[in-house]
Amino acid sequence: MSERKPLRSARWFGRPDKYGFYARSWMRNQGIPSEMFDGRPVIGICNTWSELTPCNAHLRQLAEHVKRGILVAGGLPLEFPVMSLGETLVRPTAMLYRNQVSIDVEETLRANPIDGVVLLAGCDKTTPALLMGAASVDLPTILVSGGPMLNGRVRGKPVGSGTDVIRFAEAVQIGTMSQEEFYEAEASMSRSPGSCMTMGTASTMASLAEAMGIALPYNATWPAVDSRRAVLAEKSGHHIVDLVRNDVPMSKIVTREALENAIVVNGGIGGSTNAVVHLIALAGRLGLELTLDDWDRLGRIVPCLLDLMPSGQFLMEEFCYAGGLPALMKELKPLLHGGCITVEGATIADRLEEAECFDRTVIRTLEEPFKPLGGIAVLRGNLAPSGAVIKPSAASPELMKHRGRAVVFENMPDFKKRVDDPDLDVDADSILVLKHGGPIGYPGMPEIGNMPLPKKLRAAGVLDMVRISDARMSGTAFGTVVLHVAPEAAIGGPLALVRNGDFIELDVEARSLHLDVSEAELAQRRAEWTPPPPHYDRGYGRMFLDNVQQADRGVDFGFLVGGSGHPVPAESA
Repeated sequence: MSERKPLRSARWFGRPDKYGFYARSWMRNQGIPSEMFDGRPVIGICNTWSELTPCNAHLRQLAEHVKRGILVAGGLPLEFPVMSLGETLVRPTAMLYRNQVSIDVEETLRANPIDGVVLLAGCDKTTPALLMGAASVDLPTILVSGGPMLNGRVRGKPVGSGTDVIRFAEAVQIGTMSQEEFYEAEASMSRSPGSCMTMGTASTMASLAEAMGIALPYNATWPAVDSRRAVLAEKSGHHIVDLVRNDVPMSKIVTREALENAIVVNGGIGGSTNAVVHLIALAGRLGLELTLDDWDRLGRIVPCLLDLMPSGQFLMEEFCYAGGLPALMKELKPLLHGGCITVEGATIADRLEEAECFDRTVIRTLEEPFKPLGGIAVLRGNLAPSGAVIKPSAASPELMKHRGRAVVFENMPDFKKRVDDPDLDVDADSILVLKHGGPIGYPGMPEIGNMPLPKKLRAAGVLDMVRISDARMSGTAFGTVVLHVAPEAAIGGPLALVRNGDFIELDVEARSLHLDVSEAELAQRRAEWTPPPPHYDRGYGRMFLDNVQQADRGVDFGFLVGGSGHPVPAESA
């Protein structure tokens, strides 16, 4: 039998000298007895609990179940906080701070006597931020999601977080919904702890963590208040101790093949476009090459199997009761790398053996999918030389090939000022173009890409239009929306050169996004273009502007690409 690798934490707690004295003695002031320092694994519980992050406000309670699992398995749990990001409250956008949270996680893990970590995540950016930070240190890792809310219900009908809010807000504007009904829906939507119960970015990233094997089965779908979520948390505590004892770092689970599985699953669930930037960034932290071309190649072959908002009608509770993600992944099994290992020591194929679908109206089959196109389509052309993305399952089929006249908004304040002007020169065939919504231009690349349609067109019954921007959109949103245009307008990308009246051609099947303007005219416009002033001149904002990469590179900081492992810091004096 090979000798077990020494624990990282032993370099702190296992020393007989004064430095060991310091480490053990100060931990005793929390009531931790001496036998807890006998060489058992020290497991960090990285908690994004915050009352400012409604999706994560119940994670304190979930942490107690993780702790119990760790203790029963013979480990020592130590909980620590990191910055928490709530998409509903943080301004200008939570995406601005995803990289900061990842640094918080990375440096906390590297600097402390931690042998393995359980990541407690919920709201959109907390999952990728925690995974990115942990990947950079590459300790044994398990992610536990907070879970989705129970379904919203109002007047006997379901209310989907985000998706229905967009519809309701537009209905109030055109007079088909009263303000009182709007407030009633508000009171009926968020009726339990948890994150969005639509297939927004929170549910998408929880699903992809499960698909990659870094989270346990049913991590994505057990409701936040379901007792089975607490059991999953306790089991995660058990398994993280085993991963440490067997020396299984995160990089052995989140491999290139595991990332490809996540892309396939994203297509199968009709997942968020935000997953594109998050997985590319995560791959970069692990030293793996993942590109937009990979997303397009794998997405082309995956239909959408899940009838769930915003692509469909059901919500996460129905997905759960229909069999959850394992049932859906079983349908996708021919497209998956079944040999990928998981945090419980099995393989993805092993996980799916006993999975069963209980409701074919919710989870469809490969032979009879919900929608034929589920993956993310990557567009290129003279308007997006480095790429742009669109989510076909949430788009209008009749607009997937379209030529229209550009109605241009220079930034979000310009959009808000003019979009509902009755004199705006726009019709149903126009293409709405929004500039300066990218990583540098806004800053932070906010979820403003799904621009509301002009009021006069909504009142006339127009339900969708082609919209193009360098911004993102919420995973709960829908429509024929082209996003993540790169390079962005703020650094002089072609989007910056578009003018009112230019014709733009979108052809999703051909993966094309073309601005019908001559190269000579574009060269003249480029010569006249001047960059906007920077949003920040100091602090984290300045660091973000100076180091952030474009959407096609995952919006990560260039200096964070490639992990640096977990060496113990230099000895004290």
